[in-house]
Amino acid sequence: MTTEHQTLALILFSVFIAVTLGITTWVSRNRHGSAEEFYAGGRLFSPMENGFAIAGDYMSAASFLGISGLIALYGYDGMLYSVGFLVAWLVVLFLVAELVRNCGRFTLADVVAARMSERPVRIAAGTSSVVVSVLYLVAQMVGAGSLVGLLLGSSSAAARTLTVIGVGALMVVYVSFGGMRATTWIQIVKAVLLMGGAITLTVLVLLRFHGDFDQLLTSAADRSGHGSRFLGPGLKYGGDWTARVDFMSLGLALVLGTAGLPHILSRFYTVPTARAARRSVVWAIALIGGFYLMTIVLGFGAAALVGPDEVRASNASGNTAVPLLAAFLGGGAGSTGGAVLFAFVAAIAFATILAVVAGITLASSASVAHDLYASLKRRHARQRSEVAVARVAAVGIGAVAIALGLLAQDLNVAFLVGLAFAVAASANLPVLLYSLFWRGFTTRGAVWSVYGGLVPAVLLVLVSPVVSGSPESLFPGVDFQYFPLQNPGIVSIPLGFLAGWLGTVTSGEEPDEAKHAQTEVRSLTGAGAV
Repeated sequence: MTTEHQTLALILFSVFIAVTLGITTWVSRNRHGSAEEFYAGGRLFSPMENGFAIAGDYMSAASFLGISGLIALYGYDGMLYSVGFLVAWLVVLFLVAELVRNCGRFTLADVVAARMSERPVRIAAGTSSVVVSVLYLVAQMVGAGSLVGLLLGSSSAAARTLTVIGVGALMVVYVSFGGMRATTWIQIVKAVLLMGGAITLTVLVLLRFHGDFDQLLTSAADRSGHGSRFLGPGLKYGGDWTARVDFMSLGLALVLGTAGLPHILSRFYTVPTARAARRSVVWAIALIGGFYLMTIVLGFGAAALVGPDEVRASNASGNTAVPLLAAFLGGGAGSTGGAVLFAFVAAIAFATILAVVAGITLASSASVAHDLYASLKRRHARQRSEVAVARVAAVGIGAVAIALGLLAQDLNVAFLVGLAFAVAASANLPVLLYSLFWRGFTTRGAVWSVYGGLVPAVLLVLVSPVVSGSPESLFPGVDFQYFPLQNPGIVSIPLGFLAGWLGTVTSGEEPDEAKHAQTEVRSLTGAGAV
């Protein structure tokens, strides 16, 4: 990109940042500082507003940059992410949304602790939520670095580093000063921009092929270098048994992980009723479904028009496929039209990253303050408000995410999110489902379920090809790879459910029937819900 084109993209970046900071400033002047205001935005959002915010929170850099890049590089196999991310919302709609809204106040731990001993359950669930959130944040940081690397030149490592640090600083500002209300409006604005950008690019791609989707697929296959294999399964996840099992593991993590994501669960508390929570999910499914259908067009469009070789040359993991496609559709990288469209898409992607990191940081800082701090503080120690602790926690979480984001700059963002989904499905989903539907579930079962999924998931990632043992690893120069799969879900998710069952049957505790009955009535009817 020329200097003039870079300047245009940076101007659009700056405009969005100025708008979002303006929203944060406006909201911070009208807040009263209560926990309900900070964590849940006063529960004042309508189903449509919350549906747009959920979509804005969920359609992350992994969706816009990572999935399209994987489709451009691997064809059919890359589509697994689009299908998995969308199907996951059926689990949320039918099993989670209304029940979570009725049973909790601000976090996942509220639901689980409703009929358990609060302290051990809150510590376990809070720890798990923070780990999942940090993993998800890393993907957004990598996406931001890839965008600026493309804008300023792949050799500009210093620019990518400053971008990751800048995104981390902005997310701390959004969360600390604006809380949930500012975060929600930022996500709504971002969802509108993202849908508009995706529709524009999709229409332009289809016009190039005169509306003939078959011609688009044929052109993509011809240019991929793999022929018809590009349009069938197995290019990335085919071959030996390890790749096939990895494929199943990833699919399981994607479908089950959404229902355990802390920043998604916290969105159900921003509406006044369980019915509004369900309607929010319906709105979100409509928006997300349309968006993921468009990512398929964009991915194959990038393969057909830009070419996998050029995409890979720009970014080895394919994270820059959509911005390159935008530049091509506008007339080429050296043209004014190409520069304008590239800058527009890059700004939308940057907006996507900022909105998602704000939501994740808010959810994780809420877990630190509402679950960990509230459980660990001594009775006679100096009391600090949960909101003040949450603001401090946002700074610490931002620092950790920045460090890990700098380390993982060469990994695909959709792949990184897949790891976060695997940990969420392993640690959070089993304890959530057991708490809602198993009458005999006990405190020990809850704690064992969380750690029984969390610890194996994290350990298996550490000894997998993701971290060492291959040229694409975080540490390619060393080899402590003992687990052959890149995604641990197929092992760690059953372990989470098994640990919860084993902890319950060996605990010797007598479940509190009265508490369970109260929780059941509350979850199904909303009676007594906050």
